[in-house]
Amino acid sequence: MAIKKHENELQILIEKISHIVQSAKKNIVSNINEEMLTSYWEIGNLIHKKEKDDSNQTIDVITELAQKLTIFLGKGFTRSSLTYMRQLYLKYPDGISASSYLSWSHYIELLKIDDELERGFYENQTINDKWSVRELRRQRNSALFQRLALSRDKEGILALAREGQILRNEEDIKKDPLILEFLNIPEKTRYSERELEARIIDNLQHFLLELGKGFAFIANQYRITLNNNHFYVDLVFYHRILKCFVLIDLKIGEAKHQDVGQMNMYLNYFKKEENMTDDNPPIGIILAAAKDEIMIEYATGGLSNKVFVSKYQTYLPDKALLQERVQEILDMEENEEK
Repeated sequence: MAIKKHENELQILIEKISHIVQSAKKNIVSNINEEMLTSYWEIGNLIHKKEKDDSNQTIDVITELAQKLTIFLGKGFTRSSLTYMRQLYLKYPDGISASSYLSWSHYIELLKIDDELERGFYENQTINDKWSVRELRRQRNSALFQRLALSRDKEGILALAREGQILRNEEDIKKDPLILEFLNIPEKTRYSERELEARIIDNLQHFLLELGKGFAFIANQYRITLNNNHFYVDLVFYHRILKCFVLIDLKIGEAKHQDVGQMNMYLNYFKKEENMTDDNPPIGIILAAAKDEIMIEYATGGLSNKVFVSKYQTYLPDKALLQERVQEILDMEENEEK
């Protein structure tokens, strides 16, 4: 009797899932992502309820469903797919505000993230910047959330999770370190600043995505002539949101105080000679393989111009270590509140 009861219940569940799928197919032309995600969330809900009802039995509901739904409905209902549908419901129990941009493939990547704050950040950032699935995966692998979170307090980290990265001022443009693994430079390989610049130009689209939203490329090796002396800014961008030039100087070694002075000169030149009346003051970024935090603090202290010094890495960071540091910030803030 128990087996017969189970088979009847399973048949009812298959019919309910089939009804959801058929209803979604009718509306799928008008809004494919929203209909698909809503139907997958509903299927996940049904699977979860069935598992709760069968909690005292040793029946693998998902495996059995996958076999029968594939016969009944065709492809798309593998054990893996049904597992992700259940996760979609479990991680979004109150429902999903399905964006027309986010696809099921996007959500599969998001569902791999256990931490709710981190998942919220990548979900919002994908919508804000219209990341492809490939770009979402790359930004996750490069620990973007942790890299941005390390420069913020608890409230700043929570804001990142709620909204994604919102550029409100010049400070928000800084990302430390930048991850340039797409240049395919093996760790500890010797290379010159010109070679680094050439690789960045060859991979400009990836570099712009790593810098963040709003950057437009202007020039490389931008010449400044003063009293018959020529100086060259490695990379010049214009930021559409902050409405200012962004100058980047590349250093393959450690950033020196002389580099800060030189960048300050470049910024003063752009402010006088290149800025239009509605442009904001330019920003300078010295991108170096290493930096001494104390020396940089003294070198940049008191400057009227915005000069940032960021490190870059040509390999992916230790994500677990960054996660620990972010958690330390959250724990420290919570302890101070008590």
